[in-house]
Amino acid sequence: MILAWIGAALIGLSLGLLGSGGSILTVPVLVYLVGEPDKLAIAESLAIVGGISLFGAIPYALKRQIDWRSVLYFGVPGVTGTYLGAALSVYLSGVVQLTLFAAVMLLASIMMFRPAAAAAGPAHARSPLKIAAEGLGVGVLTGLVGVGGGFLIIPALVLLGGLPMSLAVGTSLLIIAAKSFAGFSKYLHVLQEQNLAVHWNLILIFTVIGIAGSFLGARVGKNVSNDALKRGFASFLVVMGLYVLATNVPKVLNPPPTVESRVH
Repeated sequence: MILAWIGAALIGLSLGLLGSGGSILTVPVLVYLVGEPDKLAIAESLAIVGGISLFGAIPYALKRQIDWRSVLYFGVPGVTGTYLGAALSVYLSGVVQLTLFAAVMLLASIMMFRPAAAAAGPAHARSPLKIAAEGLGVGVLTGLVGVGGGFLIIPALVLLGGLPMSLAVGTSLLIIAAKSFAGFSKYLHVLQEQNLAVHWNLILIFTVIGIAGSFLGARVGKNVSNDALKRGFASFLVVMGLYVLATNVPKVLNPPPTVESRVH
C-alpha cells in the first residue's frame, strides 16, 4: 500500500507543479496500485479530484483570481455533461472505460508537448455558446472516464473565454471541483445498483495526501522550469497511456464469455 500513498502524493505534486493534468494519474493509481475495480476507481477518482481541486481553488478565490462568469458559462454545462457521462457509464464495461481513459491520457500528452504559445494562442472575445458547448463535451468525458479535464478546460477558457492565464487556472480548478462532485453523486447511484460501495477512507486519505502534495508542488514549482516539467510529465503519460491500452484493448476485442454463454 506504500506505493499507493506515493501515487497519491504524486497526484497532488503534479497538480501543484503544473496546475492541470495531475488528476489523470488518479484512476491508474487506484486500479494498478490499490487494486480497485474499474468502475469503482473512476467513481472514487472523481471524489478525490474534486476535493483536491476545491482546496486548490481557495487561494485563487481569496486573491480574486476566479472569473465567475466563466464558471457559469463553462461550469453549468460541464456539471450537466458530467452527470450525463456518469449516467451513460452504465452502458459501458469498465474495460471500455479504461480504454477511453487511455486515449484521453494520450490526448493530454499531446496537449502538454505543444509549446505554451501554441497551446494558448491569442485571447479572443468571449463566445458563451462555444464555451458552453465545450463545457458540455468535457463534462461528458469527465463523467465517463473520471478525469478533471484541466488540460482541456484551461485552453478553452483562454481561447474561447478570452481569460488571461492568471484567471484561467483558478477558474478551471473550481469548474473541475463542481464537475467532479456532480459526477460522483451520480456514480453513487450507479454503483449502488451494481452492489458496489465506495471506500470513503481511501477517498479521504488520497484527498488529504493529494492536497499536501499540491501545496508542496506549488512551492517546488517556483524553482523549476515549467516547460521541462510539462515535457517530462507528457512523456510519462505516453508510457502510462500505452500501458493501459495494451492491458485493456485485448479485453475489449476478446471479452470473456458471459455466464449465459458458458451455460449454453
